[in-house]
Order: sequence, then structure tokens, then C-alpha cells
Amino acid sequence: MKPAAVVRTILLSLVLLQVGTKSSGQTLTRGPYLQMGNQTGITIRWRTDVASDSKVEVGQEGGIYSTAVTDKSSVTEHIVRVDGLRPDTKYYYTIGSTTTTLQGAQDNFFRTVPPANTTRKIRIAMFGDCGRSNSTYQDENLANYRAYLASNNIDAPDAWILLGDNAYSEGTDDQYSSKFFGIYDKNILKNHKLYPSPGNHDYGNDEALKPSRSIPYYSIFSTPMNGECGGVPSNKPNFYSFDIGNIHFLSLDSWGVESDLTDMGTAGTSAIKTWVINDLDANKNKWVIAYWHHPPYTKGSHNSDSESELVDIRQNFIDVLESHGVDMIVCGHSHSYERGYLLRDFRGTWTSFDPLVDAVSTSSATYTSSTTCPYVYNSLPANHGTVYVVAGSSGASGTPKTNFGAYAFPFSVNDGGIFYIEVEENRLDAAI
Repeated sequence: MKPAAVVRTILLSLVLLQVGTKSSGQTLTRGPYLQMGNQTGITIRWRTDVASDSKVEVGQEGGIYSTAVTDKSSVTEHIVRVDGLRPDTKYYYTIGSTTTTLQGAQDNFFRTVPPANTTRKIRIAMFGDCGRSNSTYQDENLANYRAYLASNNIDAPDAWILLGDNAYSEGTDDQYSSKFFGIYDKNILKNHKLYPSPGNHDYGNDEALKPSRSIPYYSIFSTPMNGECGGVPSNKPNFYSFDIGNIHFLSLDSWGVESDLTDMGTAGTSAIKTWVINDLDANKNKWVIAYWHHPPYTKGSHNSDSESELVDIRQNFIDVLESHGVDMIVCGHSHSYERGYLLRDFRGTWTSFDPLVDAVSTSSATYTSSTTCPYVYNSLPANHGTVYVVAGSSGASGTPKTNFGAYAFPFSVNDGGIFYIEVEENRLDAAI
């Protein structure tokens, strides 16, 4: 259960982190990549040009593998689940077939998820709108992100989160190959546990595809829709929840339409809203972070005053999250970085913001002086205020709209970056 009065400190600073193998006739054409990581297991995926069976070896030392898991099915899309592991433990792995090892170097590793009672620092990296194959932004952000990890002696964060628009501009399989896997395959993909969410470009940027799950995104990614990583099962691949230490995450779909023809912006009852309420009612973790693609507030490359999808989400959905004590909401879509005050019940247009009514605190939360104090509140699941972040600049930048960096979102910059979070017990620090 949550303590009755745990003080949380949220510190949000504006720091810029400008930021195939062949063997025996078979070629590794995609991956490996890590899915559905929890305390005792992980799913490892990869693609080959020639069908074969699948084999993963796992061990706590590189070159010494105590566990082997095989799948006899002859496939080119290899999906192997490894269970029975120890929590918060670093493992090395190999992939291949029962006759061939395709990959197994020192950078083929993962760390299982820490338990909820961990006292160590938890690290989360969020990439928004990354899949553009833009050397000015995607490549430079990746290089600077990797340099940050190296300079701080971090082998990998505890989760790598995708905020949608992961492959431009139609989310085809070929575009995923070149603009996502082609960028991240040889570096972070093989050792970062990945928890994706879809954007409009993953749906082909096509209104007609909103009800569809027959798009490459859903065959590429394995998501814990059955509660494998914590939370209430959604039984849907497009939204789900999971736990990393004492943080409960919700990965949501802001573009898709459900079978009852409702979506995130639907007024009143909707399929996604019903599941969110059930999931948050069951949550016992101290921190709650929700993420999806379309932001309820932005004046970056998109305008939340005039774009109906953003207006509908702001007016019809986010109240459920605030009323259930969600601490932070992170979105992409708008190609900039924007961060608001600690907001509560602000549903109006950009210039209607009144700090005396709509903000719990108007500190900058940069913690640089006595006048820039962090946000502090207790952990009861009520309207304590929520920090909203737009972080859609991992692969692009855009032209800001009028009043960018003003009113409720004064802590904003039109530049590329990775949104990076550190949580240690009752304190959350974040920067881009």
C-alpha cells in the first residue's frame, strides 16, 4: 500500500543532451531486440533471411551460458521467451539456431527489472518521433545519448520507451528496417529493454487505419498486454501497463480506434478509459508515469488549441489520470521539448492559463536556488498535480507556434534531445 504521506520531490531541469551477421548461409537482418522485460524474464526477437529453429543462451558472464531456450519452429521472425531469471541481475546472451550462433558479443546483455522495494536509482530513456533517419537529429541525439551513458558509467537504462512515430512516414516494414532498426540495431537495441507506443505515422498517418491492428507495428513489437510485466491485463496490443521498480507505467494509444468505436478523445465512457481506471485503481506503486503520442498541450510543431485530436484528449481523457494521481505524462508528436508547471484541472486554451487557478506550483523546479524549488506533494492518489512533458524531438525539430515557451509551458526549447528520467525512492529528476 502507498504510505499516507510520502513526500515526493520532482526536479525537472532543462539540460540539453544533444543528445547483419552471416554464418552457415543464414543472415541476421534485424535485431536482436529486447521485449517484455520483467523481474524474472525477457523476450528476445530477431529476424533472419533464411528460416530456421531458434535458440537463445543466457548467463551471468559473457561466454559462460548456463541457460538455453530453443524453439523448434522453422521461422524467419524469431521470438524466444526466457523465464526463471533473478530480479535486477545483468545477463549476457547469444542468439541463433541449434546449429549456429549468429550473435553473442559483450554488448549483448540485459538487466532484469528491479523489484518494487528497490532503493537504487532507476533510469528511463524516452525517444519521441525518433524514426526519421535524420542525421542532424536522430544520429546526433543517439551519439550524444550514448556519450552521456558512457561518461556516467551507465551500461543501459532500466527501460527504453518509444513515444510513437517510430518509423516515418507510413510505418512500413521497410521504413522500420531503414529508419529504426538501421539506426539502433548495432548499438542500443541489443541491450535496452524496449516498451513502445504507436503514433499516427506507425498507422500510416491514415485515418482509415485507426481501427486497424494489421499494420507492421503490431507484428514487429511484442507488448505485455496480458499483464506479464505488472498491472491489469488490457488484452490489447496497443495499450498496456508495466512496472519498473517502484514506478508504474502506462503505454497508451492516442491514434487507434477500439472495436466499440471509441478512442482516447471520446467523451464519457470508452474502452481505453475503462481499462485505465481499473489499472490505476489496482496500482500500489509509488510513482505513476503515463505516455503516448499526441500531447494534450503543445505549441511546438503542432497546436493543441486548434487540432481536434489534442483538444479532445485534453478535455475528455486526462482528468482520469490526474484524479488517479498520475505524476507525469510524456508525449511526442510535436517536434520540440516543452515542460509545464505542476498542473491541475487546466483544460482551456493556451492563453487562458491562470497560474493561481491551474497550477499547484509555479516554481521552475530546476532546483538551482531557493526560488526554483522542486515540486513536493504527498503520494495519495488524488489531484496533487501532474507534470506534462512534450518530448518529440529525438529525430526532428519543428517550427514553434505563437506563445511557444510561455503561459503553462514556459520551460521549453526548440531543439533535439532524448528525455531522460532518474527515480530514486521519493525523488524524480528529469532532463532533456
